[in-house]
Amino acid sequence: MVDKLAGRHALVTGAGSGIGAAIAKALIQEGASVTLAGRRREPLNSVAANSDPARCFVAAGFDVTDRTAIETGLKAAIERFGPLSILVNNAGEAPSAPFEKITPEDWGHVLSVDLTGVFNVTQLALPHLKAHGEGARIITVASTAGLTGYSYVSAYCAAKHGVIGLTRALALELARKSITVNAVCPGFTDTPLIQKSLDMIVEKTGRSREDALREFTKSNPQGRLVQPEEVADAVTWLAGPAASSITGQAIIIAGGEVMSG
Repeated sequence: MVDKLAGRHALVTGAGSGIGAAIAKALIQEGASVTLAGRRREPLNSVAANSDPARCFVAAGFDVTDRTAIETGLKAAIERFGPLSILVNNAGEAPSAPFEKITPEDWGHVLSVDLTGVFNVTQLALPHLKAHGEGARIITVASTAGLTGYSYVSAYCAAKHGVIGLTRALALELARKSITVNAVCPGFTDTPLIQKSLDMIVEKTGRSREDALREFTKSNPQGRLVQPEEVADAVTWLAGPAASSITGQAIIIAGGEVMSG
């Protein structure tokens, strides 16, 4: 088999677990060298150890809300693997609370991580992507919450809607530069975040884990959680040569829950 991404350098934020880890591993399997970016070193080291350590660079302390930390991480990554050609914005948080109980600090934090974080990393990485030339990719992990509304996650929905708008605007700006800009929008996905939410529901309500899980799967016509590897497959396709004309899109991975991006 030909490695579709051989010779390419990808940076994945939030690469220490869940969707980010699955994306990093999939990109490596397709031949890319991958910078694993995240705040904590231990989860990133674990991902590297369980894939191909020679094709991984761990950029710990990579806080998407801290532009100095981003610049430091980018510099080290490029020194290790050369020009950056694929950026995957995956870092994010999804706290839940009734709208009336969200504090201005909570609201600001979610938008800072989930929306401004994408702005920060993309803006600082863009000169490096332009330097790579034709075929560079910007891919952001958004959510079906960027396309529709969900109760008790209003800040998250607002941030992810902003991410979709940013994706579409930037795709037009960069179309002549042969840099594509897309988002993937998973529905509820089987990640440590979902498992933690299930634990909380069981603890607070006394319901069985199976009943709690049904709350997350009932909106998916397939009746299941999305798997991180399914999201990773979409990202690797968008990163590859076959997706050169795909830009400005929000690719939905949700079992039919949302039908149009």
